[in-house]
Amino acid sequence: MRPLEGLKILDLSRVLACPFASMILAEMGAQVIKVEQPRTGDETRHFEPRVQGEHGSESAYFFAFNRSKQSITVNLRSEEGQKIIKDLAADADIFLENFPVGTLQKYGLHYDAIKKTNADVIYVSCTGFGMTGPYAPRKGYDTVFQAMGGIMSLTGERGGGPVKPGLPVADLTSGLWIVIAILTGMAGKDRSGHGCHVDFSMFDGQVGLLSLAAARYFTLGEVPARMGTEHPGRVPSAAFECADGKWVQITGSDQHWRPLCELLGLTEWATDEKLAKNAERVRRRAEVMGGLQQAIGKLDRSTVCEQCDERGVPAGPILSVNEIFEDPHVVSREMVQRFAHPQVGAFEGIAVPFKFTGYENPQMGRPPLLGEHTETILREKLGLTPAQIQGLNQLNVI
Repeated sequence: MRPLEGLKILDLSRVLACPFASMILAEMGAQVIKVEQPRTGDETRHFEPRVQGEHGSESAYFFAFNRSKQSITVNLRSEEGQKIIKDLAADADIFLENFPVGTLQKYGLHYDAIKKTNADVIYVSCTGFGMTGPYAPRKGYDTVFQAMGGIMSLTGERGGGPVKPGLPVADLTSGLWIVIAILTGMAGKDRSGHGCHVDFSMFDGQVGLLSLAAARYFTLGEVPARMGTEHPGRVPSAAFECADGKWVQITGSDQHWRPLCELLGLTEWATDEKLAKNAERVRRRAEVMGGLQQAIGKLDRSTVCEQCDERGVPAGPILSVNEIFEDPHVVSREMVQRFAHPQVGAFEGIAVPFKFTGYENPQMGRPPLLGEHTETILREKLGLTPAQIQGLNQLNVI
């Protein structure tokens, strides 16, 4: 048994943040019914990169966030489609949506409407800026939230312009916030006996990650500058280039300073009582960082990492994507798994990173074909006859 078996999620979301959240929950055992637009589906079904298989072409982007779900197609603009959603929602534990503010109210599928038939539902609304506030009507994408939420202002080299991270951090972290919200709502329902509405703003989610930058601002009035890979309050904590042109990240505290200096041949620094304290190393940042880079630049990355490991100094190679998936630890932990898809055959994906004792581990399932489960769900959950389903199809409701 997986830990979330029996949990039923009606998922009206698309693109990345919410689909990522519902995929995590699906692979831990929840039943996720993904509602898509007839004929076209989630727009990411048409995104690059494409996977070409023997029986067709599919989007690897869609694959990355929609495994282990069931897909039904419903036209939310039609009265018949709205009734289908309400009927399915009556039996759902979770109702998940990421439409612009006010859209589902026009369709009679907002929280107050769904609550009438299911008072226990955890209804999660994910919007760019939330249901209230001056920005509520605004649209946005991952990079907009990164920009406005602060992470871009903190990311980049000294003296350079703002840089976005190499992954859609606002989308991905919003997906994790949504998982937290859903599980928190379920835990609250177990205690209170009733459901709730969760108003989640992706912008709020980024502001909520500022943590250390906020602590420095609240304490020192400091607006953190871009520092590349360096840490504002710790030296050393940075990436260093090695003799072979590869890079290593070294992050140490006071107890790591002497062994680091010894392995690098910096004997005077190793016995310097002042430099043994982080505050002094921060004060002399330029000198210390220059000396470390000069010493590390004489050694290959593998040598630096091996010697750091031997002496207990926290360090790790900066790995490219191909190196990560070939890494023996990643292989041992089975972080890359495969599913079989009817269109493209075997395809790889990144596993949900949990290992349970007492439950089965998350299981990787394949992404659904568009509308693959429509007839089955309408028949088994709503009791519709083949003739009724055919009639809905002819009306372009499904």
